[in-house]
Amino acid sequence: MPRIARIFIANRGEIAVRVIRTARAIGIETVLGVSEADRDSLGARLADRAVCLGPAPASQSYLSVGAVIEAAKGMGCDAIHPGYGFLSENRDLAQACADVGLIFIGPSPDNLAAVGDKLTARGHARDAGVPLVPGATVATTEEAMRLADELGFPLLIKAVAGGGGRGMKRVDHAGELASQLDLAMSEAAAAFGDARVYIERLVTSGRHIEVQILSDGMQVLHAGERDCSIQRRYQKVVEEAPAPHLPDTLRAAILEAGCAFARHIGYRSLGTVEFLVDVAREEFYFLEMNARVQVEHPVTEEVTGLDLIALQIAIAEGQPLALSQDDIGLVGHAIECRLNAEDIGNNFMPSPGRVSDAWFPSLPGLRVDTHMQPGAMIPPHYDSMIAKLITHGATRAEAIARMRDALRVIRLEGVRTNAPLHAAIMEDAAFVAGGVDTTYLPDLLTRMDTTP
Repeated sequence: MPRIARIFIANRGEIAVRVIRTARAIGIETVLGVSEADRDSLGARLADRAVCLGPAPASQSYLSVGAVIEAAKGMGCDAIHPGYGFLSENRDLAQACADVGLIFIGPSPDNLAAVGDKLTARGHARDAGVPLVPGATVATTEEAMRLADELGFPLLIKAVAGGGGRGMKRVDHAGELASQLDLAMSEAAAAFGDARVYIERLVTSGRHIEVQILSDGMQVLHAGERDCSIQRRYQKVVEEAPAPHLPDTLRAAILEAGCAFARHIGYRSLGTVEFLVDVAREEFYFLEMNARVQVEHPVTEEVTGLDLIALQIAIAEGQPLALSQDDIGLVGHAIECRLNAEDIGNNFMPSPGRVSDAWFPSLPGLRVDTHMQPGAMIPPHYDSMIAKLITHGATRAEAIARMRDALRVIRLEGVRTNAPLHAAIMEDAAFVAGGVDTTYLPDLLTRMDTTP
């Protein structure tokens, strides 16, 4: 395949800026597709060219396959980078790229089909010998009741086509199963156009561990694991690499399982295989594969020294990985805090508006991925994440100390942010000790005074 000369970036915010900077560093021109709300964004200023995809609502701009393809072709681009979210795991976009001769900087349509449907992905995991949480698909309350009798409570209902916590419901007893099933199916149909759900046994105190995969179609490598257990309503808040206090034998088994899954489906690109880990039992279960770059990829870059976006582009160009597994080593520890424009004192409601001042310090071991600048608008139409603070240290303690310093001095005025929550996490004894599970953040919030 010829080398990519011009990339069309079908995304916004910090990931658009991130891709632009790597593309520029490796000599590739960039065209950014923007909505009307993002015409004056930092990404639009940094890209070589910017073109409007449509009105502010994502359904009429960032989620329009036709608009993205037409704009990319019209601007003479060779490839499309979808970032994360929006169309990043959309099989129709990947297929449309192939149909018109554009390179999709991501996996193949077949790969996306293999992992985009949770039931299909579970089948592949089973065939690859990767452990699964016991569960099954259900279509009626009667089927759900029979499965509940077999599995016991608590249970978790999940949307087959879903992600990000939508269509996901916890069920603690039989009396709420029917209502939660109806609600999950309704949410799934509204969010994904697919009402199918499945029910699985709920692991109440698991850790969320994910494996970063790199594959050129010939060899599958991993770049270590990340711990993403600090979550609110199934949305990740803080991530770190490597996972603290994970037994070495369990860590090795999880890394191999991630590679085994990717090998089984013939995966080719950057991707992440996610697992739920019961550390007390030293057992782990397949959750899903995200066939794209992850929000939290910087922590892996900080401990490995890799540029994952550059590698993702090289794989899309058809280049073989110029790495072996032995070439990928981990140095130190990294932590990422997702800084969102939200009001933690008002049930984490989004806080859109104009940023009157934005300042991030230059500190040892601190990396800031953001699209914020003084005067920037945070539109109400999109995800509320405005920056990622990433710290790297020789030890986990040093990475935490550096994050504390950064959170004390950053300045974002004009909107509310969740910076106080991150500051509380960095000072909390349980987090500092390491190895918290997915119950940690809800418990911390009950102990915090979030009054503004």
